[in-house]
Amino acid sequence: MTFEARLRDYRKQLGLSQEKLAEELHISRQAITKWESGAGTPDIANLKALSEFFQVSIDDLLFGKEAHHQLKDFRYESSTEYDIDGKKDFDIQLGGAYEVILQAVKSEKVKVSLLSNALDRLEELFKIKIDDIKNSIDIDLNRLEDMTEAIAKENLKVVVVLPEKYLGRIELGVNCKELHLINICSSNFELTGKVSRITVDGGVGEMEFDSNLDMFVDVLSHQGEIALNQIAATSKIQVPKDYVFQAVKKGLATKISFEENGEACDDFSLQNCENVLELNGFKSELVISRNE
Repeated sequence: MTFEARLRDYRKQLGLSQEKLAEELHISRQAITKWESGAGTPDIANLKALSEFFQVSIDDLLFGKEAHHQLKDFRYESSTEYDIDGKKDFDIQLGGAYEVILQAVKSEKVKVSLLSNALDRLEELFKIKIDDIKNSIDIDLNRLEDMTEAIAKENLKVVVVLPEKYLGRIELGVNCKELHLINICSSNFELTGKVSRITVDGGVGEMEFDSNLDMFVDVLSHQGEIALNQIAATSKIQVPKDYVFQAVKKGLATKISFEENGEACDDFSLQNCENVLELNGFKSELVISRNE
């Protein structure tokens, strides 16, 4: 969940309108509107006022409790950080894991965390390599000793935190059961590998998923294009009831169908929308689903 969505959620939990919250904080309603729409962010004084009013920390307000608490509840953790000071393209190669979280936050650091309840020597079993080469950051997760991809896919969770304001193009290679993409604002994001389930939570830009597995993609929110490039696969994209999009079918022998509340239905996509859900490839099918 993005900062603007968290702010809106905190406000609604208290049953406050934007006008009422603005009154409580002695600021303009336009400021609240700007923050909740993503058109701007509060300065440190207003962040402190918001955190005190909602009784949450500034970190939780900016990054969400999930960004901090997702590292808890694991017996073993190994992390690597790297500071950057300008816009970069990212080439991230992670290999096998059972779950991967890729999240953009308001910071100037790249942070890669390895989490496990079963692998107690993470520093000896894996090596995180971060190379800063001109305008590109290469992140590689290498297996050491006798660590196998099969073991990693059963016992390893990877959390990659990227600086939101410095994101250029992103290439991600991974084989995992679950991939969570949180607030990824990139001109082009490309996934290669084998992923069974993807959650897209916020973000702006073009996303391409190149995987020949049958996939389930849960789009909570996103602005831009999401394209599935597949061969002989049957996948599903689930969208919110109010998500407006255009469906595009390309490739050879591809098919898009629609489903509402678990039942087949007529095409509910629109034309000439900024948001696009696209199927491309060969002999593949895509079901686009929405629920009440």
